[in-house]
Amino acid sequence: MIRRRGHGKRADTPDRAPLNSALGTELFVLQAIAGATISEAGTRATIYLSTLSSGLVALGFASGSPVLLATLTFTVLPTIFMLGWFTVVRLVDNSVENITVRRRMKRIREYFASLHPSGPELIGLDDPRTGELGVRYSRTSFLFTMASMIAAVNAVLGGALVALVLAIGVEVPTGVAQLAGGVVGLALLTATLTYERRRIRAASPG
Repeated sequence: MIRRRGHGKRADTPDRAPLNSALGTELFVLQAIAGATISEAGTRATIYLSTLSSGLVALGFASGSPVLLATLTFTVLPTIFMLGWFTVVRLVDNSVENITVRRRMKRIREYFASLHPSGPELIGLDDPRTGELGVRYSRTSFLFTMASMIAAVNAVLGGALVALVLAIGVEVPTGVAQLAGGVVGLALLTATLTYERRRIRAASPG
């Protein structure tokens, strides 16, 4: 058996130092990406909710003038509704990115834990009983994401917009307009959550 002088390694044993250094850098980059996705999600949700709040305040001030109220209703609310859709789509993208990043980070941590007998004890791996970092995720966990929160608010906005259009623009009876708005809002929420669930399931391992 040929050995290198002064070393206890085989001559054909690959040097893991460059790989370990590259993986350490990759882990740092992935951590930065994970933090950036969370920050972006919070910023986008804040922008949407702030815009919605400002629009509702403007409608409240315009409530004394039917013409002005109708004008704002048919211009401001559709704009905020479209902003909500854009926000939800990007928030789902953030969730998918975060899932992908965390999965890659887990692989690197598992590799580092395997380098030394004390690795699994020092580098805490996920416990099957408690889940990732003490949180167990299930098939319904997507309902509690930031994207689902914005989707619920935007679905209510869409339903209210339909009801207002029917009541003010078409002069449909109030009860019928409210019923139609509720049905549309429920359909919007169902469609949005279905889209989110499919995206997250496609990105989740297994």
